[in-house]
Amino acid sequence: MIICVPNVLTAGELGTIHAELQSAPYVDGASTAGWSARGVKKNRQVAPNTNNYARLADVVRDAFMRNGMLQAALLPASATQVMFNRYDIGMEYGPHVDSPVMGGMGSAVRSDIAITLFLSDPQSYAGGELVMCNSGGMEYEFKLEAGAAIAYPANTLHHVKPVTRGARQAAILWVQSMVRDPARRELLWDLENAKRDIFGREGKSAAFDAVSRSHANLLRMWAEVA
Repeated sequence: MIICVPNVLTAGELGTIHAELQSAPYVDGASTAGWSARGVKKNRQVAPNTNNYARLADVVRDAFMRNGMLQAALLPASATQVMFNRYDIGMEYGPHVDSPVMGGMGSAVRSDIAITLFLSDPQSYAGGELVMCNSGGMEYEFKLEAGAAIAYPANTLHHVKPVTRGARQAAILWVQSMVRDPARRELLWDLENAKRDIFGREGKSAAFDAVSRSHANLLRMWAEVA
């Protein structure tokens, strides 16, 4: 299940992020890649444990937590720290699959879902599309407006095309869902949308109550909580 969500960040938040990025220190992005991905990861990322990073991460995490669409679709139980990537001309990230578990002992997160939050105006750079490959070899390209996010299964083979003009900046984080099985998450998301559609047309009708009951009971059956 791939979900594109517009306006996760407000214009004010984007302005704050861009101001912080102008003075933020960067490190080689390959430093956080797994051994098999280091050779294909060519980007830079904001250095952690800095004041710039802390302020940037707070803005993105707050936006993620308040976004009802992302919360309902992903059913997050925990998330990784936010990563801020920058691709300048000639930089790219070759085909790879994200690490299945991120973090260390006591802070490990199973990476069920990856989220890319686009920070750059798509007209300000060329190339840099996020490309996902399905098991049949089909490729799907995404280049969203600044402030929009895409959430996709972290087990997907994907890559970022080379940037040929300007700079592509994005925030990345990974989510462990309360519902591990992606097919079950998709079913719950379908039921959530059905609830909203019925309520919009009929209000709190018998059909709405029936779908709501099924949604709640399936989530109760499948959710893994501490």
